[in-house]
Amino acid sequence: MGARKLSMLSKLKVIDLSTVLAGPSVGMFFAELGAEVIKIEHPTKKDVTRSWKLPTEDKNSPISAYFSSINYNKKLVALDLSNSNDLEKLIELVKSADILLSNFKFGDAEKFGITDKYLSSINPKLIIGKINGYGDDSPKVAYDLILQAETGFMSMNGTPESGPVKMPVALIDVLAGHQLKEGILLALYERETTGKGKSISVSLYDTAISSLMNQASNYLMNDHIPTRIGSLHPNIAPYGEIFNTKDGELITFAIGSETQFHKLCEVLGITELIEDERYNSNQNRVQNRTKLEVELRKKVLLIDSEILLKQLQKLNVPVGKINNLKTVFENKNAQDLIREENIEGIQTKRVSSIAFK
Repeated sequence: MGARKLSMLSKLKVIDLSTVLAGPSVGMFFAELGAEVIKIEHPTKKDVTRSWKLPTEDKNSPISAYFSSINYNKKLVALDLSNSNDLEKLIELVKSADILLSNFKFGDAEKFGITDKYLSSINPKLIIGKINGYGDDSPKVAYDLILQAETGFMSMNGTPESGPVKMPVALIDVLAGHQLKEGILLALYERETTGKGKSISVSLYDTAISSLMNQASNYLMNDHIPTRIGSLHPNIAPYGEIFNTKDGELITFAIGSETQFHKLCEVLGITELIEDERYNSNQNRVQNRTKLEVELRKKVLLIDSEILLKQLQKLNVPVGKINNLKTVFENKNAQDLIREENIEGIQTKRVSSIAFK
């Protein structure tokens, strides 16, 4: 990362009281932009993700790959907020802080005596960023998986044979982190004018619902309840079908326009499909996608993946090979996003939380 990014927010001080993924990812975002980020953990009951280890990880290590993924470039401080001396140390940190992050269980802020009202009284410029499950007034415990289940994502993900499937990344947590970043950045911008901080609250539930996007509109406008169609797209075809190539690789297409479909047919040598009434519009292709898949599959199987990829990419037709993570991180662009750091004597790696340049 360039020096400019590292110094963007170098004057900011962030207190990170959050645990697990969503909140800590926000702290890491600010840390990567140069802010001083102080992560507070209980002296003995540390962030639970320290123990979320793969079977192959060192069981005696104080940290895990999971913990490392979202706690980069932070100063780690142990404080027991139920201890009056430690609580006073936190208060002293807050007095000079710009941002405080938390994802307390319902009632914990009141229990520790660090409500929004109190924190704002000792530091009127403080921006308080909070993540919860179902809103500030709900005591219901929330984890990403439960939100994926309750907000429709699992009902749409998978195939008829697999049944409901969760996404392989805690995407609701990730998206909630992005929502909180946006809210905090807006609050920082507003503070430049008003000189005052504010409290920003993001719930996993609202984040999930707001992320339903086109699937929500499909239902709200057409009463369409999505079914599990694997990687297929409900509104576009061919899109998401998985094809075997001559050399045994797996590829997929994301054909979003008539021009792209025409070019695909030309490369595969099946131009007769362009005028075929079953496939001459996107809506018709969606209706007849199974038959279209059969036609495409026969042709794709005759061509090596690299040849097909080069031909289609040259014509700006969206096509990609399905890669595992080993292959992904053999790519220099992916390698450039790797960040390394020694945490408590352990050499750690993760990918950057920042994709803009």
